[in-house]
Amino acid sequence: MKKSTFKITKMDCPSEENMIRLKLSEFTDVRHLDFDIDNRILQVYHDDNLDSIDGALNELNLGSTLSDSVVSTDHDFDEETDQSKLLWTVLVINLAFFFIEMTTGLVSKSMGLVADSLDMLADAFVYGISLFAVGGSISRKKSIAKTAGWFQIILAIVGFAEVIRRFISGEELPNFSTMILVSVFALIANGFCLYLLHKSKSKEEAHMQASLIFTSNDVIINLGVIVAGVLVYVTNTRFPDLVIGSIVFVLVLQGAMRILKLGK
Repeated sequence: MKKSTFKITKMDCPSEENMIRLKLSEFTDVRHLDFDIDNRILQVYHDDNLDSIDGALNELNLGSTLSDSVVSTDHDFDEETDQSKLLWTVLVINLAFFFIEMTTGLVSKSMGLVADSLDMLADAFVYGISLFAVGGSISRKKSIAKTAGWFQIILAIVGFAEVIRRFISGEELPNFSTMILVSVFALIANGFCLYLLHKSKSKEEAHMQASLIFTSNDVIINLGVIVAGVLVYVTNTRFPDLVIGSIVFVLVLQGAMRILKLGK
C-alpha cells in the first residue's frame, strides 16, 4: 500500500473536505483519507491508481499538488463509532429545530426564525449527505447533493422575496417574544451539541471539526435572532427582524452553493 501526500492550497474549510471525499469515493483502491485542513494537506492511502487519483483531485480546481508518494505499512483505519453517533445527534437536532423554527416563524411572522430554520436545514443536509451516502454509488451521492443544494437555493430565493415584500408593505410587527423564546431553546440545543462535540475523543478529526464549525455558526445566528427580537421590542419596528433574516438567507445561499459543489 502507498501513502501519497497532496498539498491542496484551496482546502480551507470542511466543505472542500466533503468535495474531496465525494470525488475519491469512486476509487475502490483508496483505503483511507487523512485530512489536515489547517495545513492544507491530504494524505491518501491507496493500493494503486495514483495518476487517476491525482487527476481527479485536479478536476476539483482546489490547487492540488502531489508532494510525495511512499510505501506505507499502516493498515488500521477503523472509524470510531462515536463520530457517527454524534453526527446523527446533530442531524436529528437540526431537523427538529428546522420544523420548530419554520412553524413558529410563520405563525409569529418572523423572517429571522424562518431564515434560521433554513440554516438548520442546510446543516442537516450536509450531515445527511455524509451519513446516508456511505457505501452508496458516486452517482447517488451526487444526486443527493444536487437535489439538496437546489432545494436550499429555491427556499432562500423565496425567503428573500418575502423579505422585500415585507420591507415594502405595511406588514404587522413580528411577535418578538416568540422570536426570543424559540431562539433561546435553539441556542440551548446547539450549545448541547457543542458540548457533546467538544467532549468527543475524536473532536480533532476533520469531520468532527466540520460539525463544530457548523454548530458554532448556528449559535451565532441564534444570538442574532435574539438580539433582533429585543430590537423589535425596543424600536417597535419590523426592520431588525428583516435585517437579520436577510443576513441569514445569505448564509443559507452560501451553504447551498457549497452543497452543489459536492454534486459536481
